[in-house]
Amino acid sequence: MAGLVDGKVALVTGAGSGIGRATALEFARQGARVVAADIVSEAAEETAQQIRDAGGEAKSIYVDVTDEDTVRSMVDFTVAEYGRLDCAHNNAGILGPLSDIVDYPREEYDRVLAVNVTGVWLCLQAELRQMLLQDSPEGGHSIVNTASVAGLVSNPAIPAYSMSKYAVIGITTSAAKIYGPRGIRVNAVCPGMIETPMSQPFRADPDAPSTTRSRQAIDRSGQPEDVARLVVWLSSAAASFVTGTPVRVDGGAMA
Repeated sequence: MAGLVDGKVALVTGAGSGIGRATALEFARQGARVVAADIVSEAAEETAQQIRDAGGEAKSIYVDVTDEDTVRSMVDFTVAEYGRLDCAHNNAGILGPLSDIVDYPREEYDRVLAVNVTGVWLCLQAELRQMLLQDSPEGGHSIVNTASVAGLVSNPAIPAYSMSKYAVIGITTSAAKIYGPRGIRVNAVCPGMIETPMSQPFRADPDAPSTTRSRQAIDRSGQPEDVARLVVWLSSAAASFVTGTPVRVDGGAMA
């Protein structure tokens, strides 16, 4: 049975754990050749090895998404290894501290914005440049950015993170409008409470604002695979008329 992205080449940042690792594995299960990129090289290689062990094709590479040179090298590496770039998931991100605005450390604010906003911007630039050089695959080229429900309804416990994810949605919609006529679709996924290492501070404090399971319509914890399946579907020809859309995957918490 054919996979959703058979024969395509997919690049995933933040692929060393959590949603990024799950997405890289799902891309491979659905027939893509995968480049797993992460600031922790060993974690990226673990993801690539899991794909190879399951019979897929994958390479890994170091990337610091705040560093333009390593971002360009990541895209160049993908093309050198597999000849093109069809799908990208810009997933690398950080939470930052749980703090109100008044007490939020400036250095932490700068770090959150550098990774979550500038990092997505730099990845988009490099990916778009490459995709514009290529013939469009079935369903068009696809870029999916990881935003958050905190980019739709602000979370007072993580103001810089919320700000950054609002910005990711803004970048996504702008890029979709500009590059849709050129055969490139750009969407965002907006996870709710997903069981990943990054969400651990919230899961350790069930009374933290906007995090309780009681808000969900589906009575189970969200898993990285729930987001991964959505990312891969958005990257497939099945979603060829979907662009500029922030898609919630939150168990109905915002319903």
